[in-house]
Amino acid sequence: MTALTLRLPDDKHLRLRAYASSRGTSVNRILDEITTLALVEFDAETRFALRAAAGTRKDKRGLQLLEKAMG
Repeated sequence: MTALTLRLPDDKHLRLRAYASSRGTSVNRILDEITTLALVEFDAETRFALRAAAGTRKDKRGLQLLEKAMG
């Protein structure tokens, strides 16, 4: 596991501690959850971009297949 130093304004830190306390967890756990959500979003965007790139210039073939299927 890696340690990370995060500098926050005092008021933001107090609010984050209050948020964690209201959820019955630690600030570390809250930041871990937020990081997980950010990485899931990043992974989804990356997969979408890769799939979009793989489909580039295949639109004409797709339209031909649709026309063929419609008879």
